[in-house]
Amino acid sequence: MQLQRLAPAKVNLFLHVAPPRPDGFHPLCSLVTFADVGDALRLETGPAMDFRIEGPFGAGLPTDADNLIVRARDAALAALADAPRPFALTLDKQLPIASGVGGGSADAAAALRLILDTLGRAPTSEESARIAEIAEALGSDVPMCLAGRPSIAEGRGEILSAPPAFPDLDAVLVNCRVASPTGPVYRAYDAAGAPGGDERPPWPPALANVREVADFLATTRNDLEPPAVALAPRIGETLDLLGRREEALFVRMSGSGATCFALCADPEARNRLAAALSADHPDWWVKSCRLAGVPA
Repeated sequence: MQLQRLAPAKVNLFLHVAPPRPDGFHPLCSLVTFADVGDALRLETGPAMDFRIEGPFGAGLPTDADNLIVRARDAALAALADAPRPFALTLDKQLPIASGVGGGSADAAAALRLILDTLGRAPTSEESARIAEIAEALGSDVPMCLAGRPSIAEGRGEILSAPPAFPDLDAVLVNCRVASPTGPVYRAYDAAGAPGGDERPPWPPALANVREVADFLATTRNDLEPPAVALAPRIGETLDLLGRREEALFVRMSGSGATCFALCADPEARNRLAAALSADHPDWWVKSCRLAGVPA
């Protein structure tokens, strides 16, 4: 048996963050969507359990229980007694590390999905509930990555609901190859007084095209962008550069950084922007992509 799943890049179109609760978690409200690019996770039945990592961003990543994939695998196997085993998992790591696009969370969600796929049938409601509990225990972003569809994420990120309709979006993802670990960004946010909030923005009933999406997003924020830029000024330089490009209708940082995104009017503008950035900054990670929308 050989199965494969894409672990797509997660993009926060906006991210409103409130001060921390007594348990240390920050309530948030975010519009999350997923790109058609990401890591790939492959499962192959074989003589022994194994986990390997390859790809341009795989060097140095742990292959033991410090990796979310291993923890997801072991928890899922404990919950699903009839999942076939042994098998090997191979991660093709294409997303930069500590980049604000949910790479580790998406990888863990892909592992959970792959193990459900090995059942060869639809999971029961009890099995689905167990997998959902595992996802929430693994991290705040794992439930939204497990759902894998555009969502309004609230609470710690585990409370998901459907957003109003909006179209698929042509976009360019850009990472200037600087890491932006989540912990320091949140600590800097708190040190600045955690000035944001987790309010929902006024939602239009629907967004008919990318320009309406851009206009709507201009009324929202990523509250983690200022502290991330303060810690890694190259993120701000990347945003400034994108903002000066005529192809970019809207520019923002995703998550806690350092990946930024630009929305474009059409595939031609998207590809033109990606080609220009790659030529000018060959050391950057630049991906032309589509972001999933919600059908009307």
